[in-house]
Amino acid sequence: MDSPPVSIALKKLGVPHKIFRHESPVTSFEQAASDRGQRASQVVRSILFRIAEDEFVMVLIAGLAQVSWKIMRRYLGLSRITMATEDEVFAVTGYRVGTVSPFGLPKPLRVLVDESVLKEDEISIGSGIRNTAIILKSADLRLALENAEVLLLTDN
Repeated sequence: MDSPPVSIALKKLGVPHKIFRHESPVTSFEQAASDRGQRASQVVRSILFRIAEDEFVMVLIAGLAQVSWKIMRRYLGLSRITMATEDEVFAVTGYRVGTVSPFGLPKPLRVLVDESVLKEDEISIGSGIRNTAIILKSADLRLALENAEVLLLTDN
């Protein structure tokens, strides 16, 4: 079986990781965590936001936590941000919604990492293909995303 694009990118960076393939299609966040033997707080979502006409930022956030739009706007110094559309996500990342990752992107992207991502020792992220995840240490993710900005993006 071919390696997912994110695994290929991580190998090039020398980042240790495992590929996890779900046996059945993932239909919920809870199922994804359960199948992987993880808690919801270990599953990291990569969310793309449009911050200007052709400018995007990716946010990594763990579990079911929600990004505080107010905190994000203040941090970025913007009055308006929107979530990217499915078409924009694919155009910018090369990945479909639900498979997005900060690795293996066509061109570099500003990445904001919520502190929640680094609270767990082991996490899982999108692999670039459906029903497949990448499991790695949060410390390795942090090292690989050396230019990422870590901050608190939630209200809680």
